[in-house]
Amino acid sequence: MAAKDDPIIIKKYANRRLYNTGTSTYVTLEDLAEMVKKGEEFTVQDAKTGDDITHPVLTQIIFELENKDGQNMLPIPFLRQLIAFYGDQMQMIVPSFLEQSMIAFSKEQERFREQMKGAIGKSPLDVMKMATPMKALEEQTRRNMEMFQNAMRLFTPFPPAGSAPAAAPAEPARKEAQPEKPDDLQQLKDQIAAMQRKLDTMS
Repeated sequence: MAAKDDPIIIKKYANRRLYNTGTSTYVTLEDLAEMVKKGEEFTVQDAKTGDDITHPVLTQIIFELENKDGQNMLPIPFLRQLIAFYGDQMQMIVPSFLEQSMIAFSKEQERFREQMKGAIGKSPLDVMKMATPMKALEEQTRRNMEMFQNAMRLFTPFPPAGSAPAAAPAEPARKEAQPEKPDDLQQLKDQIAAMQRKLDTMS
């Protein structure tokens, strides 16, 4: 028997029907979207194989939402950039960057909502002051993108052009330089972690 805090198991059958084992009812993608909004944890499993298919199902939910009129949240330039990262050497750090950015955005969003609730019944001047958190959020997003772009420029797995070494003596140096790739990647991860710690202190 699953523990109380364990994620709810959603089983997907061959006929594409989804079954919520927690409520013993069939559900739809819209129901799963509502569960996400309510903060309910769940995993989706293939009913036949038991494989975890949560990722493709969540992706399908986003696809369905994006195709509803007036609900598009992913701008075309963002989609193009995201597609371009697939198969790129930077692909490994994109998920971490997006995750940390969304965590920071969510924190600012909650703060903004609380301030908006407190603005009900206040004067127009007080309401105008509510734009400050949103400006701060936009500024933080801009800084996040700048940090990401700078990190990308720092991550150079190939030596700069024009720095071709001499034949014999440079061979050991090249061998010593090869292990620096993981170090560069770790440095990049440390920068992302430092960015998150800074955001936490600002919250």
